[in-house]
Amino acid sequence: MSKVRFGLIGIGNMGKGHTNYFAKNEVAGGELTAIVDTNPERLEWVREQYGDRFQLFDNPNSFFASKAFDAVLICTPHYDHPGLAIAAFKHGYHVLVEKPAGVYTKQVREMNEAAARSGKAFGIMYNQRTNPLYQKLRDLVSSGELGEIRRTNWIITNWYRSQSYYDSGGWRATWAGEGGGVLLNQDPHQLDLWQWTIDMMPKRVRAFCHFGKYRNIEVEDDVTAYVEYENGATGLFVTTTGEAPGTNRFEVSGDRGKIVIEDGKLTFWRLRVPEPEFNREFKGGFGAPECWKCEIPVSASEGAQHKGITQNFVDHILHGKPLLAPGEEGIKGLTLSNAMHLSSWTDNWVDLPIDEELYYEKLQERIQNSTYKKETRKLDHMDVSGTH
Repeated sequence: MSKVRFGLIGIGNMGKGHTNYFAKNEVAGGELTAIVDTNPERLEWVREQYGDRFQLFDNPNSFFASKAFDAVLICTPHYDHPGLAIAAFKHGYHVLVEKPAGVYTKQVREMNEAAARSGKAFGIMYNQRTNPLYQKLRDLVSSGELGEIRRTNWIITNWYRSQSYYDSGGWRATWAGEGGGVLLNQDPHQLDLWQWTIDMMPKRVRAFCHFGKYRNIEVEDDVTAYVEYENGATGLFVTTTGEAPGTNRFEVSGDRGKIVIEDGKLTFWRLRVPEPEFNREFKGGFGAPECWKCEIPVSASEGAQHKGITQNFVDHILHGKPLLAPGEEGIKGLTLSNAMHLSSWTDNWVDLPIDEELYYEKLQERIQNSTYKKETRKLDHMDVSGTH
């Protein structure tokens, strides 16, 4: 194979963005050849913009049967990511899926199992993994520069959203339409990076989610979560869509210092002597390890973003390059958001891995009472209208 042909599922805002860089031939070895969407107006938009450049389909069955591509790029509503991915694997296609991997881990686990059986390439659009800031943090942690992790804190409150944003679509911020609020819509990247940069998942979670605290919505718009790790480290994750001005500050402390990412900069407060060693040898009354403030040089670029993940996916298929964002890892960030929901719903600690059946049961209760009613919403339903 000298080129990977893509079939795109869903031509909403994300689908249009992917189509744009493909149309400009900006992915070496990659080509968009087909698009499917159940919304006729969106297919007409493609015709107006690109003429007959792509094969267009209005239903997934004819799309999958066409063999007009080698890989699919899924850009549909969250609930439908796993079902469409599973169908694509069954038809023998590689799969690249937009974030989040799904709404609940039970369906995502089924998607991961289908990927494993298929032997096909599987990636997820975690474009923030291309950001040099987070790549450098991951490098410093994995190399041992920070020592053993002791604490993580991420305050991500600059996701401001007005009521008019939520009113722009009946599916927005509903359990039946979107499956969650700030944790599922705005924060999937941060939840992924939280565990990816330190290569650790918590062992248990205690969260406090407020539903419709600042806006007239049924899902969470304000969350504070506390986590504990196997090595004794602790963490805090604070997020909301109702705070202005907001903050985006990620802080990781280890026994060799502290790293902070904020305002596009990475600062390392590096201890000259590891804290345990200083504590063991110091005999004075008051004192602290000598600390150097180091501004770590990092590219001002935000990375190759979506196009970079797609290029990496193509290079993986054609040349065996390791995936930057393997699709199977999508379940990790989703596990964190599911655990936060479940902890708040049950008013208790949640151990990881979570009780997937209990989460699914609690979610279904909220879907039944959701203000957004969609009678066709089922696990095996394939909605191929693009995400907004």
